Amino acid sequence: MALPFLKWWPQVTRRTLKDDLLAGLTGSIVALPQGVAFATIAGMPPEYGLYSGMIPAIIAALFGSSWLLVSGPTTAASVVLFSALSLHATPGTPEYVQLALTLTMMVGMIQLVMGFARFGALVNFISHSVILGFTAGAALLIATSQLKHLFGLLLPRTHHFHETIHALALHAGEINPYALAVGGITILAGILCKRFCPRFPFMISSMLIGSFSALILQWMFGAETTQIATVGALPTNLPPLSAPHFTLENFRILAPAALATTLFALTEAVSIARSLADRTGQNLDSNQEFIGQGLSNIFGSFFSGYVATGSFNRSGLNYQAGAKTPMAAIFAGGLLIVLVILVAPLAAYLPNAAMSGILLLVAWGLFDQQQIKKVFKTSFTEAVIMMVTFVGTLVLSMEFAILLGIMLSLVIYLNRTSHPHILSRVPDARLPGRPFVTDPALPECPQLKIVRIDGSLYFGAVTHVREELQRIQQTHPEQKHLLIVARGMNFIDMAGAEFLVHLANERARDDGRLYMLGIKEGICSYFKLVDYFLDIGTENIFETKEEAIAYITERLDRNICRHCTARIFLECGPPPQGGSQAHPAPLPPT
Repeated sequence: MALPFLKWWPQVTRRTLKDDLLAGLTGSIVALPQGVAFATIAGMPPEYGLYSGMIPAIIAALFGSSWLLVSGPTTAASVVLFSALSLHATPGTPEYVQLALTLTMMVGMIQLVMGFARFGALVNFISHSVILGFTAGAALLIATSQLKHLFGLLLPRTHHFHETIHALALHAGEINPYALAVGGITILAGILCKRFCPRFPFMISSMLIGSFSALILQWMFGAETTQIATVGALPTNLPPLSAPHFTLENFRILAPAALATTLFALTEAVSIARSLADRTGQNLDSNQEFIGQGLSNIFGSFFSGYVATGSFNRSGLNYQAGAKTPMAAIFAGGLLIVLVILVAPLAAYLPNAAMSGILLLVAWGLFDQQQIKKVFKTSFTEAVIMMVTFVGTLVLSMEFAILLGIMLSLVIYLNRTSHPHILSRVPDARLPGRPFVTDPALPECPQLKIVRIDGSLYFGAVTHVREELQRIQQTHPEQKHLLIVARGMNFIDMAGAEFLVHLANERARDDGRLYMLGIKEGICSYFKLVDYFLDIGTENIFETKEEAIAYITERLDRNICRHCTARIFLECGPPPQGGSQAHPAPLPPT
């Protein structure tokens, strides 16, 4: 859809605007210190982290698909940017900033092309278990990353969960009780506000209460004694216009980084959007989300913004704050511009411990305990996928953890689809019309084996099907004719078609035949396209059971039929008059 905001705009009401405005205000306030921190991690001047949360957030909300996703700078994207560009320029220099803007433009163009090429279907391979594991892992990472501010510790920057825990353990004796008190008051205020005043944005109230508690502690014990660190005054400049610097040399050195950053940014953004969509029941258009992310980075590169993607912190905050439509993200980006001008200097009074308390509440809200318990109860394999993604998020990079979960999901899926169910079928004489059933107690035709294959017959499944059919033939070599009920097949590729032709030839060499029943129309079209239909023989492919049995029984060995005691088909005829099923009447001559 060219203008996706026309789809959700009718949902905007006075009530939703109020909720979205409050959520946007909360998000913009949190974005102030976060933007500075992310820019520092990325090796960019501090104000560029703020710029990346302004225009990109608005464009992504207007042209994306998710109603709750908020785009902007993130920790992981900042780390990826630093690792990609620090080899080519000194962080913080104009050359470095120019490369960052150029890389952002390239990432946006690749994302846009992928969206128009409808590559969004690739995210369908991200299973719900992957999303749950990734969300829980990211929530724990957010929580542990904020503990140093909650405890008032000055720790070196860490990139992994175990490094953070180790650093916290080494400096446990240096915990600042005043900072911990401010963080605890902030958390308690947020919990109480959410409990007793659910209509009031608990994050704003907890932020204000935490800030006032810090001022009170400083007044009572003195600033030198409490040593409560604050975010500090932020720059008040608006995002200046900028332009990426396109040269062949820049393309050469940035192309690999642009591709890797694109895949990571899209995976992160769509994973977050999927996680939020699962919670709200929204239908997510992944292709449109690709387009929205691409446009946000393209526009952002002209407004001094570096690579932006879906932010777990801001999106989770947006959801927790009660956002209803993408207007919340638009408000967040727009209000951030206003706050940078008016309120940024006041960040000098915002304690880091209060910010950490708010983000700890956000992290706790990201744990979907009911869904996690449900996965453990219902599916062992899905639980394994979820736990592998969760652990990978903690010990590996976030993007690699997602890819690991996706790969594990694909391996398990391919293992399932490569082993289609093969069921022996027999007609049930006890029921009208003698429908095919799976019942080992019922007799089979001594010359005809009937099997039903439930699953696609593609290159990955051919070996399993071949082995199962060979096992059946070795067990009953006298059943030279084979009827495959194909109603459970949704797809047959060239390898599967070649296998069926080979199977038909094998049966013919053994004086038998291969027959197929109930092939779906789409599969028939594919057979006609590659001429395999004719190789198997059109006369051996049937639409109805009655037609198939009538044709097949005429081609069975009459000598065997005359002495057969099974007579499971109506076409076999009744047993001799006064006789028993053990002495059937001979079939009429053909």
